[in-house]
Amino acid sequence: MMLLLLAAVFLPLFPLSMVFNGALGRLRMPYVRALLILVWPQIGLLVLQIAGSAIPEFFLVWALLSSGFYALRLLSVRDLGMWAGFLASSSLALGWVLAAGGGSMLELQLFAFGFSLPAALLALLAGPLTDRFGAAYAGLPGGLAGVMPRLSGLLIIAALAAIATPPFPAFFGMLALWQGLSPEIVLGSLLIWLIWSWAAIRLVQGFMVGDTPQVAVADIGQPAIVAFGILLFAFTVLGLYLLGGAL
Repeated sequence: MMLLLLAAVFLPLFPLSMVFNGALGRLRMPYVRALLILVWPQIGLLVLQIAGSAIPEFFLVWALLSSGFYALRLLSVRDLGMWAGFLASSSLALGWVLAAGGGSMLELQLFAFGFSLPAALLALLAGPLTDRFGAAYAGLPGGLAGVMPRLSGLLIIAALAAIATPPFPAFFGMLALWQGLSPEIVLGSLLIWLIWSWAAIRLVQGFMVGDTPQVAVADIGQPAIVAFGILLFAFTVLGLYLLGGAL
């Protein structure tokens, strides 16, 4: 049980998830935040593998409640870095549902990676916004699509990937999650999925809608857009092959 509780720190279940979100809140460098979002759940999966014991049924309820709590928190968070962290907390908690349903370690690793990579990209995109506007708050710049179309496009695509829309890998992770589960658990996770979508719409609207900034700001460079584009394309193809093809 101690190892399962330790794993719950890294596959964040509330209130143990406060360690993860507290660490993210203290970090200021977007690259370090992104790295933490990527590595943290993989540590939890390693601990879970070492534990090797059956997951108690109450972990399922705990995971759904934790995921639902952070999904609701997304509706009120305006800072892009914090939003990415809370979305990662909400989605990674569902990994316990997949683990309890008999998911293999490879499936769990792919599930965690499918959700943590787009969340890490969102955390990275907070960097250029902070450099130009002093903060990455939705509503602070407003009208972003008109002055930074490249960054705006990446922000929208990363948000869609993070909330498990098709054809991104997280979507297939959600489909794998629902196989063999009771209708109540499926309904609960569907509700959480809908809240993610609602929260993403609010976040994107906060950045894209509004008066165009009067100050001249530079968009992100073409090398950055190419690098992000290649990464998202490879991520999607890999997800289709490894997760979509397995269904």
